[in-house]
Amino acid sequence: MAGLAAAFGSGAMTNSIADIAQADVILVIGSNTTEAHPIIALQIKKAVRENGAKLIVIDPRKIKLVDYAHLWLRQKPGTNVAVINGLMNVILEKSLADEEFIANRTEGIEELKAILPKYTLEVAERISGVPATDLRQAARIFAQAERATIIYSMGITQHTTGTDNVLSIANLAMLTGNIGKPGTGVNPLRGQNNVQGACDMGALPTTLTGYQKIAHDEVRAKFEKAWSCRLPKEAGLSVVEMFEAALQGKIKAMYIMGENPMLSDPDITHIEKALRTLDFLVVQDIFLTETAEFADVVLPGATFAEKDGTFTSTERKVQRVRKAINPPGKAKADWEIICDLAKAMGYEMGYSFPGEITDEIASLTSTYGGILFDRVNSSGGIQWPCPSLDHPGTTILYQDKFARGLGKFHPVEYKPPSEEPSEEYPLILTTGRLLFQYHTGTMTRRSKGLEEICPAGPVEINLEDAAAYRIKEGEEVILASRRGKIKVRVNITERSPQGTIFLPFHFSEYPANVLTNPALDPLAKIPEFKVCAVRIEKL
Repeated sequence: MAGLAAAFGSGAMTNSIADIAQADVILVIGSNTTEAHPIIALQIKKAVRENGAKLIVIDPRKIKLVDYAHLWLRQKPGTNVAVINGLMNVILEKSLADEEFIANRTEGIEELKAILPKYTLEVAERISGVPATDLRQAARIFAQAERATIIYSMGITQHTTGTDNVLSIANLAMLTGNIGKPGTGVNPLRGQNNVQGACDMGALPTTLTGYQKIAHDEVRAKFEKAWSCRLPKEAGLSVVEMFEAALQGKIKAMYIMGENPMLSDPDITHIEKALRTLDFLVVQDIFLTETAEFADVVLPGATFAEKDGTFTSTERKVQRVRKAINPPGKAKADWEIICDLAKAMGYEMGYSFPGEITDEIASLTSTYGGILFDRVNSSGGIQWPCPSLDHPGTTILYQDKFARGLGKFHPVEYKPPSEEPSEEYPLILTTGRLLFQYHTGTMTRRSKGLEEICPAGPVEINLEDAAAYRIKEGEEVILASRRGKIKVRVNITERSPQGTIFLPFHFSEYPANVLTNPALDPLAKIPEFKVCAVRIEKL
């Protein structure tokens, strides 16, 4: 988000999911799309199989999309900037850039051109491990396409250089003019249901709804008038920063809703200490999660099928959610719980139906200005920006101009990950998802069928690494990082490259985030889940 906002003025999928099928070239980087976003993966496969699109996959692991790829660039984890800079260097050297688009729609190209000569194919290969011949071929394929789209996910953002990674992707799209047209764009895929909506609604430490900055006096004044309250000027803390503040005694109480940091956050041992330090913990969820076990009070929320309202999907589409069944026991919709709690604390939050909340969002948020509840109710969904009731919604962003006016190139230099392999910790651990489990398994691990198909997942170790450690298939070993140790079962495979091991984070039996690094991207404040140094210890 931060990188796209810096380059374009706002951050979200620039195009629609169905638009992927119109691309001539699809570049997938940092996204195991078939496992984490299977519906979008179907669009990618359709474009390749039926429309003849060329697929370029940039990923350290041999993910399933590689089977459909015209070209697979297997980079060392954490070297995305070097790869993309190498591609752009070729594009400029071979005069493949879209000079008209650059001249009319962008600024800052000279600053970018000043750094790219450092990233020769030989330098990019040395840093990333991707052969120079493959980099050259990928650059030509992408730049010569009439319509090329870039799809990325948390394999790009969950780094200490996550913002740099996104800025580099934006640079590549603008350099080749692949913005504002069907079959093009920069398309970040959201990792969970309504993550886009949560960000849009101000679930970020620096913004209110529609990314309106809390630091701006006129923004605060508008919301203070609507809500009859005073708002703070200062930005809040990110999730990792909150737990650090709890350990320091600066945060005494915490209210966690629909989140399970005892499995999903980095350095779980650190998280547990922080939770135990709190004077008071409230957890609002649909099941008693690993985090809820620490709570002083648990508030039972309703599932998606037990409440009315709207979600905003990964393609910026606001869609209606209709209640199918009543919540069990004392469970309530999240908005009802929040209203009851606010009233108990002395603030009269008197909404009577989700439609009132949706309409208030529209009144305070220009990008949602035309998205009223009744309008969403009678449609299949509306994509923001939709500034007025007579506006149809926007399927493709930045067709004429960027939110900031001109798109801005950013000269981004390669920086290594916070942790690299060492003599003591010689391997790289990266984490991710599996198709049949979801996030921390709060719902999916309660499904007998899914558990039979996909029980607690083992750690993937390359054949050569397994031979070096004399490890057999199915054997249990200890994985250790600077933060802790876990016992895991081994799967010997060629999916992960030599020197890199992969562990899904869904399973409490094998809690990957005991090991992961809480080091943050300095701007986006996202932890470096995708690269940490580990060692294997035989039992």
